[in-house]
Amino acid sequence: MINFLPSVVSRSQSSKLMSLFVPIIAVILTLMTGSIIFSLMGFNPIFALHTFFISPISSAYGISELLVKATPLALIAIGLAFCFKNNLYNIGAEGQLTMGAIFGGGVGIFFHDTNGFWLLPLMIIAGAIGGALWGLIPALLKTKFNTNEILTSLMLVYVALLILDYLVVGPWKDPQGYSFPKTRSFSDSGRMPLLFSGLRIHFGLFITLFLIFFSWFIFTKTIFGFQLKVSGFSPSAARYAGFNQNRLVYLAFAICGSFAGIAGLAEVSGPIGLLYRDISPNYGFTAIIVAFLGRLHPIGIIFASLVIALTYLGAEDAQLFMQIPAAVGFVFQGLVLFYLLGADFLVNYKLEFRKNK
Repeated sequence: MINFLPSVVSRSQSSKLMSLFVPIIAVILTLMTGSIIFSLMGFNPIFALHTFFISPISSAYGISELLVKATPLALIAIGLAFCFKNNLYNIGAEGQLTMGAIFGGGVGIFFHDTNGFWLLPLMIIAGAIGGALWGLIPALLKTKFNTNEILTSLMLVYVALLILDYLVVGPWKDPQGYSFPKTRSFSDSGRMPLLFSGLRIHFGLFITLFLIFFSWFIFTKTIFGFQLKVSGFSPSAARYAGFNQNRLVYLAFAICGSFAGIAGLAEVSGPIGLLYRDISPNYGFTAIIVAFLGRLHPIGIIFASLVIALTYLGAEDAQLFMQIPAAVGFVFQGLVLFYLLGADFLVNYKLEFRKNK
């Protein structure tokens, strides 16, 4: 009896054109799957998708909120691109964001009764240092002890969150905050300037755009960017070329951590203005989806951050107008990642049926 057994075979040559269309295919399949899910829940899929993806950005305030949420996602994602291009799987950007908020916010709290043009730049620098130092821990463990960076960076997220929790209920708690777990507010000089009156979009948007352009320059115009690319494609070729791989690991994690730290500082000095327990709705984890959806390219990351930021806003509107849990936004984020990985797999591999006697 002859059976035909399926086997996964690597394609001799992957289609570059299809690789570029993978993010679009992933988004389209996500929308189709979302329509089916909403139909099974008893909702008109057209109304549900309109509520989720169109309604949140139908006003100037909605567009402003989209940019508020897309700003940290894009900044963290472009930082993650430095690690991912070098095949370093930094999963701990949420912790680096938190430490950036703690370091930068700590400066703001110390100078809470001080005004001066120097305060906000000092907070930004402190936030970058905090995130970079937290990112260098898994880099050190990897280079010295060959520890898996996925596990160490992920575990450090929960350490950072516990440190934040201790500070806001302990030594940094607002003495006039009626025992709420939060710090005192930053002074006006420690807040990100708002770009438009009545809207929450702030100067952090310009910082993000500058750092994205700066990253594009590094990736395309510098030896360091070339070394990251070569090391990611072929570590053996990088060693043969004499690249210092430990140095690349440290630099990639430091840059990624500093970008996440700046994002954390911008989050607490922009929309919030103080430190408290839940400063981030998992931006550090969601930015991983943004980085891969944007194909680790600066321009792609900008568009991907807007798409994923829309799932946050859509979830809020769906909860308000459709009475469904806001967690449905995470369902859409998961679907995007699922289809993105699936489409990437099919671009690089194919199924073959071979005879088995």
